[in-house]
Amino acid sequence: MKEQKTTKVPVWDLPDVPKGKLPPHLQLQRTRVLCTFDAPTHTESIQYSGAYAAMGVDNSLRLEEFRNNFRVEVIKLTEDDMEFDMIGIDAALANAFRRILIAELPTMAIEKVLVANNTSVIQDEVLAHRLGLIPLKVDPRLFNYMIENDEPNEKNTIVFKLHARCERGSPRIKVTTNELKWLPNGSELILSTEKPTQDSTSKTKTYTSFNCRQDTLPEFLDNPIVPKHDDILIAKLGPGQYVRNFATPLVNETSTNEASAISFTFPCMIESPHVSSNDTFSFGGFIKLAGAVGSGKNEGLNVMGTSGSVGMEIELEAHAVKGVGKTHAKWSPVATAWYRMLPEVVLLQDIEDGMAEELFKKCPVGVFDIEDIGKGSLIVFDQFIDRQLGRKRATVARPRSCTLCRECIRGDDWDKLLSLRRVKDHFIFTIESTGALPPEILFTEAVQILEEKCERVISELS
Repeated sequence: MKEQKTTKVPVWDLPDVPKGKLPPHLQLQRTRVLCTFDAPTHTESIQYSGAYAAMGVDNSLRLEEFRNNFRVEVIKLTEDDMEFDMIGIDAALANAFRRILIAELPTMAIEKVLVANNTSVIQDEVLAHRLGLIPLKVDPRLFNYMIENDEPNEKNTIVFKLHARCERGSPRIKVTTNELKWLPNGSELILSTEKPTQDSTSKTKTYTSFNCRQDTLPEFLDNPIVPKHDDILIAKLGPGQYVRNFATPLVNETSTNEASAISFTFPCMIESPHVSSNDTFSFGGFIKLAGAVGSGKNEGLNVMGTSGSVGMEIELEAHAVKGVGKTHAKWSPVATAWYRMLPEVVLLQDIEDGMAEELFKKCPVGVFDIEDIGKGSLIVFDQFIDRQLGRKRATVARPRSCTLCRECIRGDDWDKLLSLRRVKDHFIFTIESTGALPPEILFTEAVQILEEKCERVISELS
């Protein structure tokens, strides 16, 4: 096999590199992330101002240029969701907005739970945790942070009351956030350290020190404080089980050495002179007594169920305070805040006829459509393709929908027919609010926090 000879070109015969302009391949690496079938390439952001100095290109970031190129375009806006494009910005700034939205924007969330009674199957700690994660529909900007040694008052605390009970004979009930009632006058529970007094004129001290009712404040006259959703499940309460007192003897008076056993299907309290504590053991939620009768007297076994006949009951107060998400996730104002770079799908050459149909079927999200070249009509995605219309050509119809699954470039030589890219300075940003504030307000608040951070850095350096 003969070796191919390559022609050597002297360096002085090479064409000059144009000054002030990058070659196309370098410009592509600078502004795009190339997505091949195995891994993305050119993912780094080139920040060094002199990276292209040899070509006469200034890579420094200028404020005037950033101001002219940066823009925000809102794509979708609902009560709780917002999708918008941030164009002309670096990934570091986009990520800063994301982190601020998740961890540094304040909201109101339940922090302290005072349990007066809880006979449900949910432990107090689990119940308090569930209450803390309930989003509250209230503007946190109207409240102050509670710092150490502060007393709860109308400017830093919101009090809710929850009292639910399932009566005997009733079906099992669901306790939802609709049962949480706002107490605009503060706590109704008497402070545990408060001693009873006979003076009727003195005010009983509770767990809060409100100077006025919150519903008399102008900001809450038409906007009562409630949970964002009134159908969030908190607990399920059952009717309980009724237990009679067993007053009949376990054995007759003449039987002194026989054994007797009684089983009960829930925790209960035992009163009997015949059975000692050593004769009691529990298993699988049952309590069983198996003891020998001692004295032989006509004495019975009294059993009183702790569940009683009134059913399960929850009575508590929940106190909400102001906080941020980096302290605990319950204070995060967003269910999620995320971004992705704008997809770019480029056909490197025309894909026609059978290959066009194959490409159309390869994409699971419908990025491509097929255009009939002969008649000029467009065959819409997910409709039947008529083979009698003549030649067909693939087109990129919905590049924004691309999820970068790479199915379209898998197979023989498909990566030579089309290219998948991401635009480095174009981000699709999505905010899902939990309901405390609208998503557009959350974004403007994040911008203000980032501005305050920048001013703080400048003041420290100056």
